[in-house]
Amino acid sequence: MPDLHWTIPVARWSSWPAAASAAPDIGFIEPIVRRRLSTLSRVALKVAHDCVAQDEVRVVFASRHGELRRTTDILRTISAGEPVSPTAFSLSVLNAMTGVFGIARGDRSAASAISAGAETLGYALLEAYAQYATQPGAPVLLVYADEPADQTYGTIEDEVQGGAIAILLNDEAATGQLVCTLSGAGEPEVALAVQEAGTEESFATQSQALQHCLETGRAAVWQAAGAAWHWRWHERAA
Repeated sequence: MPDLHWTIPVARWSSWPAAASAAPDIGFIEPIVRRRLSTLSRVALKVAHDCVAQDEVRVVFASRHGELRRTTDILRTISAGEPVSPTAFSLSVLNAMTGVFGIARGDRSAASAISAGAETLGYALLEAYAQYATQPGAPVLLVYADEPADQTYGTIEDEVQGGAIAILLNDEAATGQLVCTLSGAGEPEVALAVQEAGTEESFATQSQALQHCLETGRAAVWQAAGAAWHWRWHERAA
């Protein structure tokens, strides 16, 4: 597979660490809805809200596991022969967060949901770029949120770290550009090539690599399954 390169105009970005001791402030969500939300949806809504004002915005939501913990609880409830809460079921879908976000904002803009294993964040960045490139006049909000799977599922290869990241794509208000590259997909030699290059810091998860790049402005890479995902930051000239 040939290398892929694309550049994202970043207007704003926000993150929420999995280890945060405080609960995220999502006061913009009505209390009757807020109390039913999972931790995953709460952190996703927090970073999403941090990145947008009142303008309409298309949303790309990404999560490897999504509301798997809620789904697991539903399965346990069924196994125990107990009735399943309709609300729990409606909020167990992958794109639950996008629905809540759109309703809270009164925004009917398109929303997408992506899950692609350990490479979920990378492909979500590609999807966000593709949507923005087809209609540059309309901003796109990428929201990534994840949490490790329940221990019921055993050991997960390349397990997620947890936490959330949101990036607003808008060239008119961009403070910098995020250069993304996918190289060597399906090629076992890619790991050796990355090691020999030695110019990028490598991380255990895509979210760690991307956040390092956004926070420090230094290049980062994540590699697995015969592919390497590279991120570089370029400040926009004044």
